[in-house]
Amino acid sequence: MGTSELLITIDRGSQVPLQQQICDQVAAAVGTGRLRPGEVLPASRELARQLGVSRTVVLRAYQLLGANGVLTGQQGSSTRIADSAAERLSPGRSAKVALVPQPPVPTRGGALWRPWDLDVKGRRPDIDFRHDSPALNHFPLARWRRSLDNVHTRADALSLGYGPAEGSPALRDEVSRLVRRSRGLDASPDRVLITSGATQAMDILARVLVGPGDVVVIEDPSHTVLRQIFGISAGSVVPVPVDEEGLRVEDIDGYVRAAGHDPARVRLVYLTPSHQFPTGVVMSRERRAAMLDWARDRRAVVLEDDYHNEFSGTEGRLQALAADDTHGSVVYVGSFSKTLYPALRIGYAILPPRLIRPFLGVKWITDRLTPTVMQEALADFIAIGAFDRHISRMSRLYRVRRQRLVAALDEFFGDGARVSGAGAGLHVLVRLAAARGAGEQDIRLRATARGVKVYPASGYFIESPPDEPTFLMGYATLPESAIHEGVRLLRAAALGEPR
Repeated sequence: MGTSELLITIDRGSQVPLQQQICDQVAAAVGTGRLRPGEVLPASRELARQLGVSRTVVLRAYQLLGANGVLTGQQGSSTRIADSAAERLSPGRSAKVALVPQPPVPTRGGALWRPWDLDVKGRRPDIDFRHDSPALNHFPLARWRRSLDNVHTRADALSLGYGPAEGSPALRDEVSRLVRRSRGLDASPDRVLITSGATQAMDILARVLVGPGDVVVIEDPSHTVLRQIFGISAGSVVPVPVDEEGLRVEDIDGYVRAAGHDPARVRLVYLTPSHQFPTGVVMSRERRAAMLDWARDRRAVVLEDDYHNEFSGTEGRLQALAADDTHGSVVYVGSFSKTLYPALRIGYAILPPRLIRPFLGVKWITDRLTPTVMQEALADFIAIGAFDRHISRMSRLYRVRRQRLVAALDEFFGDGARVSGAGAGLHVLVRLAAARGAGEQDIRLRATARGVKVYPASGYFIESPPDEPTFLMGYATLPESAIHEGVRLLRAAALGEPR
């Protein structure tokens, strides 16, 4: 732990960024001898609390000071004044620390980069509560092969060449019909652009919309991968907390200012309103309306990642946020990775008209096209009704497995396990209050020794990780008997029972 106090004064009316103010004052304190080599600075979370700023601001300041040789320390250890700092910042030398650009790729020490799955060496787990995969053994391969055969049978030289960068006309038509029926989003096919998965759509949007000095707002917690996508953009990433109604829209401006930025520079807001990752929260009607109003007033774009919307376990689910957008503020992004299979690598973006040309320009430059034959096969698969039948079967299967998991958690943990996100998707978030002081990693290692793999959730939280051991538990790939046995073994691991 660092020292409890550090004399720094923040001037919120200054044009100097907050992280630069912290850098300059720490450097000045070293130059005058008030801070000396080897002395420990406050932990980033503690200093952020003292100064009333985002922890991200303090982390950036510490990173800049480290890059300039003023501070030293590694992730998980104390941050100290470097041995050479006094010489670097002695009287007569500049006590300024240059605000250097952030590295092009997020580093392990950054607040936005955290591994979400730490590998455990040893035997392959017997029961894996993985949350990132559908039940691939239930995919209708025979029917899919027929769609592939149909496409290859009628293929000609034109269809085997470079196709349109915007995607197959047939698939764009089918996606347009699909979202109109299932998500209430009435978008013409010319607004549908096919991408190599949802990840490419997000990357292209960041390239098109975000420049130096701009801001991307993301949910906290959120997936590490998307934080990396936006983290390598030219702008700054600001996390805003999620509660039981979704992203706290009313707090966006405050968090952006606390991070040292002007809310008017927010260009992109990332949302998972249908099934927030990882909490599983569904964004309320009130928050959706507030989000659209905020985006309209700020002239920002909302990226709606309709994550796991197909697998809802509740009645009366809400239509897509984009369906309520009347000002061209929302980009709707979807993917077939979880509904069909990840290796397909086909996603799509439904864009406001003003963004189609710039989006398509980047798509053309970066990869020319998503493989045409696979697009045509997918269009055939949807058109003949095989996609709808597959979704219906999988929804029933996942509902049964989800119910089995929730029931097993109740049976073995009772009130000692709190579950969120049980209304949709392929996983639930589980907080274990009945762990008798054990931490996430302790429980994970004990479970692994029993042949059970679980996934700690703290790495998805940027500012305020859970106080209790919390895990993402997927159920899509596990039969009911394995789910029940896995939860029983997890309880033994959480309570430290002898094997």
